Amino acid sequence: MKRLAAWPLFMCGFRPFFLAGSLLACVLMAAWLLMLGGAWPTLSMWSPPGGVAIWHAYELVLGFGSAAVAGFLLTAVPEFTQTVPAAPRRLASLAVLWLLGRLAWLIAAWLPAPLDVLTIALPHLVFTASLLLLLLPSLGRDARARRHFSFALALMALLLVQLGFFADLLWRWNDPLAWVRLAVGLMMVLIILAGSRISMNVVNRLVELGKPGVAEHDTVGYLARPPRRNLAIFCICLCSAVEFWRGYDLVTAWLALAAAAAMLNLLNDWHVGRALFYRWALILYASYWLLALGYAAMGLSILGAPWLPSAGRHLLTVGAMGLSIFAVMNVAGRIHAGQWLDGSRWVPLAMAALVGAALLRFMAGSFGFAHWSQQLTVAAGLLWIAGFAVYLGRNARMLVVRRDDGQAGCSEPRGQEEGAGQQSAGHQH
Repeated sequence: MKRLAAWPLFMCGFRPFFLAGSLLACVLMAAWLLMLGGAWPTLSMWSPPGGVAIWHAYELVLGFGSAAVAGFLLTAVPEFTQTVPAAPRRLASLAVLWLLGRLAWLIAAWLPAPLDVLTIALPHLVFTASLLLLLLPSLGRDARARRHFSFALALMALLLVQLGFFADLLWRWNDPLAWVRLAVGLMMVLIILAGSRISMNVVNRLVELGKPGVAEHDTVGYLARPPRRNLAIFCICLCSAVEFWRGYDLVTAWLALAAAAAMLNLLNDWHVGRALFYRWALILYASYWLLALGYAAMGLSILGAPWLPSAGRHLLTVGAMGLSIFAVMNVAGRIHAGQWLDGSRWVPLAMAALVGAALLRFMAGSFGFAHWSQQLTVAAGLLWIAGFAVYLGRNARMLVVRRDDGQAGCSEPRGQEEGAGQQSAGHQH
């Protein structure tokens, strides 16, 4: 572990998890498409505990999603709380635990019950618990840090959801997918919590000016206001809890529409003029829109609209989650690797691919397109792979080599002159 921790990959918390998460996004979706098409008989015969549909849902939300959450929190929490980042050996240990969780699903299919479920559960639960214990002292040590304690509460809830999922998978209480749906709600909450921290620096162009997080509230055009954010989080949590206990009934439908309305209300904070059409602001703005549309589609589906509730949920997972994670990887990942934001034309194309994937996956769950459902699903999966493959192609080397600016760890780029220069380049694009 000491030798492993010496790799540049473990200089900062985002490096191993953004690399592993984007790789999983591509590999997971490719494997799923091969299973759907029956193109690889070996994959079609592989049967993990609960079945391949449960594996696919869990890995998309709590495999890919947990890598993004870990990468963001391990980088952002020390910055938010002005505490020491995790040591490389701790990062390497967490990365190994995360990787063991992925491998456990592969081998569990050939293990007898209950050893199969226990083999999967152990690395996942230890990973989330270790991440929580690592961050908890920083999040709760003083009054300033407790402004960010909501991240600790979200991780605690995520750990309980994972525990419930594996217990349900082991003892067959009800439906393991109900726990995954509950995890989707938690991921939406984390998107809002993270987005509120990142968006002020992105929309107001503070990252490019070389001074993220230092402007006073009265000097910025966009301010993430807690009342609207808290209302959206409350509605999403209430909708998720009621859906978990009652399923797809009328109460769930109206609460889903309430969550959509709360997200549309939250979007009013973003309407600050031309700055909204800057590429990074637009990506985060679009992810909030997809979150609102996802809950609206779920609610309307239960009330009788001609599509499945899963169509709306894929707007949340493929759309809102995929797009926001893509934005965080490109913004926080590059800045804390000593690089300014990517001004290439590939970024809006990757964004369009992820939005297209979400819309096509929604269409695949619509009754009017039932005849082309599989083709639409495959097309959506290919666009999803393309979006994260672009991220890998542009940033993989940056994640595994030492910084070229002479700084260590998670430091931001040197100087404001480069940021101003990048800003001018961004205007041209």
